[in-house]
Amino acid sequence: PRVPTTRRFERIRGDKAHPASKGYTCEKALRLDHYQNGDNGRILSPLRRRPDGTFEEVSWDTAITEVAARLGAIRDAHGGEALLYYGGGGQGNHLCGAYGLAMFRAFGGRYRSSALAQEKTGEFWVNGRMLGTMVRADFEHTEVAVLIGKNPWHSHSIPHARTTLKEIANDPARALIVIDPRRTETADLAVTSGGFHLQVRPGRDAWLIGALAGVIAQERLYAADWLADHAAGVDEILAVLRGVPVDEWCAIAGVPAEQVRAAARRIAAADSVAVFEDLGVQHNRYSTLVSYLEKLVWLLTGNYAKPGAQYAPTWLTPLVNVRPAELTPDGPRTPVTGARIINGLMPCNAMPDEILTDHPQRFRALIIESGNPFHSVADSARMREAAEALEFVLVIDVAMTESARHADYVLPAATQFEKWEATLFNFEFPRNVFHLRHPVLDVPPGVLPEPEIHARLVEAAGALTSPWVATLQDAARADRATFAATFFEALAAEPSLGVVASILLYRTLGPQLDAQYGAGAAAGAVFWAAAHRCAQTFPESVRRAGHGEGLEAGEALFDAIMSSPHGVVITDDEYEVGWQRLGTPDGRIQLVVPELLEEFAGLATATPPGDDPEWPLLLSAGERRSFSANTIIRDPSWRKRDPDGALRVSAADAAALGLRDGGRARLTTRRASGEVVVSIDAGMQPGHIALPNGYFANGVDPNEFTSSADRDRLAGTPWHKTVPARLEPVAGAPA
Repeated sequence: PRVPTTRRFERIRGDKAHPASKGYTCEKALRLDHYQNGDNGRILSPLRRRPDGTFEEVSWDTAITEVAARLGAIRDAHGGEALLYYGGGGQGNHLCGAYGLAMFRAFGGRYRSSALAQEKTGEFWVNGRMLGTMVRADFEHTEVAVLIGKNPWHSHSIPHARTTLKEIANDPARALIVIDPRRTETADLAVTSGGFHLQVRPGRDAWLIGALAGVIAQERLYAADWLADHAAGVDEILAVLRGVPVDEWCAIAGVPAEQVRAAARRIAAADSVAVFEDLGVQHNRYSTLVSYLEKLVWLLTGNYAKPGAQYAPTWLTPLVNVRPAELTPDGPRTPVTGARIINGLMPCNAMPDEILTDHPQRFRALIIESGNPFHSVADSARMREAAEALEFVLVIDVAMTESARHADYVLPAATQFEKWEATLFNFEFPRNVFHLRHPVLDVPPGVLPEPEIHARLVEAAGALTSPWVATLQDAARADRATFAATFFEALAAEPSLGVVASILLYRTLGPQLDAQYGAGAAAGAVFWAAAHRCAQTFPESVRRAGHGEGLEAGEALFDAIMSSPHGVVITDDEYEVGWQRLGTPDGRIQLVVPELLEEFAGLATATPPGDDPEWPLLLSAGERRSFSANTIIRDPSWRKRDPDGALRVSAADAAALGLRDGGRARLTTRRASGEVVVSIDAGMQPGHIALPNGYFANGVDPNEFTSSADRDRLAGTPWHKTVPARLEPVAGAPA
């Protein structure tokens, strides 16, 4: 690739040679100069907090020595369980987590969390119980696409999102079904193309999708022969669903029953159905139950392991890895509140409760890497209170984030364009793709890439003093086969090296990668082990992708990963392989999940959210829009629209409250009150208001208005999308 002569990106284009994206991009990608060079509070030296709360620059040697000493002192006094790690990768930059977790475990750390724990863990748990594997959906080839709390027009997450959506909408043999309280861009496309927008009332998705499943059972729309061949619990689940009062539940959901029945019939008639649930329901009431119900819809209609349906992807590094123990009632829990741990992650909403207590097992130190929990986790005020109660806070990041301002030390990391980097969101099918991105800019003075930061901390902790280190360095200088044999011999002889395996690879194999591929390539050393594991786990898929067989396949795959500037196909599958990847004890799909059927039965007497005269509105705190990007892009000038992060309000509510478009109003919830800019939105229904996610210098933080107590019963995920609220005009503001 051409070497830039400036650090500014004058023009950005997608890579047409990339085997997955083929050059497709979203708004964020095209405006990443604002991330790299914008007004974002970039940190260029290690920082140490002074007693008065200000920061001073210190050398890397000083920072590493003092941070290791502080972490070690807390571990020695209270055990490694007193440490909590949050983050490990932001918006497609996941390499830091592979090394950060090794550092964390070198200090005896056990508990961790990340943004996944306030989004996806409920769905992970359901997939584990029903299928024993994670699943994704094949939207490019599907006949009917069902999008639940999902607006891919802005949030993407499916291949070539806007192109794919338009192709489905323009094909009279295909259909879009959108479940969303707002008439989003995707919902509008569904309606105008003859599909369905089931405009559910906020927070009432469980009643709606329960009714949808009820129709499938009651009208015998299910795939009886397919279920008999592949599923367990068929008769029991059909008996439950035949008892659903469809018309009553549709009325609760605010969607006409005939529209729901028509959507169910369209799903059942289709040759293939692809379903995607996202934050609209995962940040909402009954989120884990909704995950279960939507899976019943596509499983009852036989939509697994065939083109256009759900599939089980391969992986290079398993970002989703729910352990069997986590699926049991007696599985791992947090030390203070006993919150359920799923995918190795504790719920974000439980973090303050695990800190603001005199419990002897409370968390006392927090390591934050490529995350911003004091802004992005529910109940910002309580998170700040928890920060002040901690004995030590370390932040590793590119910028001086809201969380970094509460740190004792801030260690500056390289941006994604200054280092070798990768995303672990590799779920394509049938050809799965991995891309180890090469740097295009040098690392500025005073900054280090995360693998080097973590290696230095591990060394300062005395966790990498084994004589095997020198032996492995010699083996790496010989050849890869010698290194492989020596590496596995070292792990067998000294199993404790497995805790810091990624750092060990970085310090031993890494220098040879630097010499072969260029400065910083040592960061890719962790993928040597990952490539071998992938080749052993999916041998036929790796062979079909052209990487050979046996031990040679792992080496060939690793070489392809390191050498390709565009990304590489790591596996090539057939659709039927999904049956081999079921991980349930009996190899059958489990339709009955007793914990969730108990919650499902409770819907009959539960009070749906909304209709509270004291709090007449439901706030969606964190809506994805065209120019929202979590907090990774901190330069507000990147937004072409909506610079203040306006509150969306329906025309009916605006008229009733005397609000005008562009005017100001006071938003109040049980946790906070603040002024917002009003945007009257034709897609909003009465009683529903919405703030965008992300960082807005002139706007409000949505999580000032949310409560950490409002969370899913099972997974602990937050209720960001249905925060009880009220709104009133600001005195003196134009009406």
